[in-house]
Amino acid sequence: MLENDTITEQVTETISNDSTVQAMAETVQMLRETPVNVWLPQLVKDYLVPLGIKILVSIFILIIGRWVIKLVKNRMANGLVRKHADPTLHSFLSNLISVVLNFILIIIIISILGVNTSSLVALLASAGLAIGMALSGTLQNFAGGVIIILFRPFKVGDFISAQGQEGVVKEIQIFNTIILTTDNKVIHIPNGILSTGVMTIFTKEDTRRVDWTFSISYGDDYDKAKTVLLRLCQEDQRILQDPLPFVEIVNLNTSSVDLRVRVWVKSADYWPVFFSMNEKVYKTLPEEGLHFPFPQMDVHIAH
Repeated sequence: MLENDTITEQVTETISNDSTVQAMAETVQMLRETPVNVWLPQLVKDYLVPLGIKILVSIFILIIGRWVIKLVKNRMANGLVRKHADPTLHSFLSNLISVVLNFILIIIIISILGVNTSSLVALLASAGLAIGMALSGTLQNFAGGVIIILFRPFKVGDFISAQGQEGVVKEIQIFNTIILTTDNKVIHIPNGILSTGVMTIFTKEDTRRVDWTFSISYGDDYDKAKTVLLRLCQEDQRILQDPLPFVEIVNLNTSSVDLRVRVWVKSADYWPVFFSMNEKVYKTLPEEGLHFPFPQMDVHIAH
């Protein structure tokens, strides 16, 4: 019991010696002894009015700042368009500049309100470390976006296949790449896996090779079939003649003779030529006395 009394006395003595606590006690005592109509105007003059002015200035700075950020983004976009810059840069730089400028604007407003920004920066650094560990995947996507912009494996307008998805690249953002599929679906793919995964870019080169496998029946004239197929390839102006179209037997199947046809076209003509040739072959081979095979089986009955 004696020890508890001793500790209590020590705490009381410590509190009484603390200058901050003494100042607070003196302020409270003064407010009690002073009439409200005396200290209230002083409080309004010394604290509330300056605080109100700071809040109004902060709101004004916020409005002007948002307008300036929008103006900078528009000027940057117009400048990139005038200089015929790669469209890939437009959305990425726009998002990045927006994030950076908004962060600076927030720091300025906090500083105007009287908050110690050095302490805030230290706090943000500590919080950023913790958030960075929690959002490692998001940071990986940001790094992937930077890699895509720097090394340009693909650009806006390219037709790509990645992560089981195919489509035209519509926009490259900070964290995601947006593609539009052929059936008009919008797909967001994280930049992290795009920058490290396997990807096929169909429009990177000016020309592409189109392959078909057409089958004729056993007993049909192979030389005639080859001549007909080469003629069809030469008649289509979209098919390049350098290198020359290729037609050869690729497989002797159980019920058919399979012919492989290979031609080169401009990348934009790939699908139109592919579908057009299928239609022409389907109509032309029967007219030339050639037959499309079907699965068949010969059954021999022993007596």
